[in-house]
Amino acid sequence: MGRILAIDYGKKRIGIAVTDPLKIIGNKLTTVTVSEIWKFLDQYFKSEPVERVIIGYPLQLNNEPSESVRYIEPFIRGFKNRYPEIPIETADERFTSKLAHQTMLEAGVRKKDRQNKEVIDALSATIMLQTYLESLKFKI
Repeated sequence: MGRILAIDYGKKRIGIAVTDPLKIIGNKLTTVTVSEIWKFLDQYFKSEPVERVIIGYPLQLNNEPSESVRYIEPFIRGFKNRYPEIPIETADERFTSKLAHQTMLEAGVRKKDRQNKEVIDALSATIMLQTYLESLKFKI
């Protein structure tokens, strides 16, 4: 049994969140640059058991893949080749950035800190992961 890791893949930065060992709650882990992702994942997978990875897959309002998918699909293929033993799932990441902004606003985070894109990316991954965990409660 391992953790569930969530990846919010962007053109420049990747937000990463992870569950606790009991898979009850998702927590913001970090943000890494696209060029650092494989090194980060190699190190993380050596130090922590991960049973599944959730990768954000942006859809438009009509449920068609958004333009950002052209950056994400090569990453997904690379992940499957590099870590074939770790199952992956995609999760709709629509509105996670907006929800991250709203969450920070409601929490009273200063404007300067709300503009930090690294924080937003990691929080977006956390929201995506927590939404995924909530959906598991309703699966039979």
